[in-house]
Amino acid sequence: MKQRRLTWTKVVFWVISCLLLVVISGFVYEWIASKHDKSQHPPLGRMVDAGGYRLHIHKMGAGSPTIVLESGSGESSLSWRDIPEKLSSFATVVSYDRAGYAWSEEANTPRTGENIVRELHTALKNADIQAPYILVGHSLGGMYSRLYAQTYRDEVAGLVLVDARPENDARRTNKIYAKERPKVNPSPLISILLERSGAFRLFPNLMLNGRVKYRDRKSFVNIVASPKYFRSVAEEGDLASTTEDAIRGQHLGNLPVRVIARGIQQNLTQFGISKRGNDQIEQSWQIGQREMLHISNNSKLIVAKKSEHMIIHDQPELVIQVIRDLISNIHYSRSTIAKTNTDH
Repeated sequence: MKQRRLTWTKVVFWVISCLLLVVISGFVYEWIASKHDKSQHPPLGRMVDAGGYRLHIHKMGAGSPTIVLESGSGESSLSWRDIPEKLSSFATVVSYDRAGYAWSEEANTPRTGENIVRELHTALKNADIQAPYILVGHSLGGMYSRLYAQTYRDEVAGLVLVDARPENDARRTNKIYAKERPKVNPSPLISILLERSGAFRLFPNLMLNGRVKYRDRKSFVNIVASPKYFRSVAEEGDLASTTEDAIRGQHLGNLPVRVIARGIQQNLTQFGISKRGNDQIEQSWQIGQREMLHISNNSKLIVAKKSEHMIIHDQPELVIQVIRDLISNIHYSRSTIAKTNTDH
């Protein structure tokens, strides 16, 4: 009996030792691979002071107004894929990473919309990127774009909201989500441990399925994923309600606003939402898209009939066309006003 107990003790010891060795090896592997990959993927743009830390800003093209792309929650400048390059063929375009995302440094201020907008404003000035701006905001980035237009109205020539998060959506859906209890992403701490252990790098298709599109997983692992990223994304989500409150009931006068709404309902049943709950959440979202038409006297709704939420991936050419048309309309309006003034 004593001999058997001793044997089992040795077995348990060796199993635990092997598991620890595997875990430690994963951490060491990730540390080495991460340092190597970051050296192989330098910033595409410039690192610009945003008031105590540096933001990564990538400017392409020429001409006025300048298009500024604001990504959604958890989405970096890389999420726009080929859109910036295609826009740069006829305009100046700026994509950037919010604090903590991809190449940008982590901020020492809370991730409220007020701070995010002010720091972007500072970075654009320090980078000598001149207004007027056309702000293009996807999802959560749509709320930040609206707040920027509200805060710095004289600098903004137009607004394109790409399936942007409506300010009243949470109010309408909180009870639905509470009842449904869907699967949620891991906490920042767990995500950081998974990233540091090499799990995302070793098993990307398993760990990132449903979280990052297949074609974006390599850049996510090599450039985006980091402790600062997971902390920043979580804090933005926690403080999103402050941005909702800041833009609720806003009116931007005659500012040209284009609302691009998804035409295909998202399938949230894969995350544990019932069909009925999914339908209610979608209805709330679509109501919110149409409510955003009231923020300006010069607004228009465009439905991306072939897209779910990631319209920038499903129908990038539609996004580009809407921006191109908006610029053409702005130039036409200015030339008409100038001609009228000259005639008088």
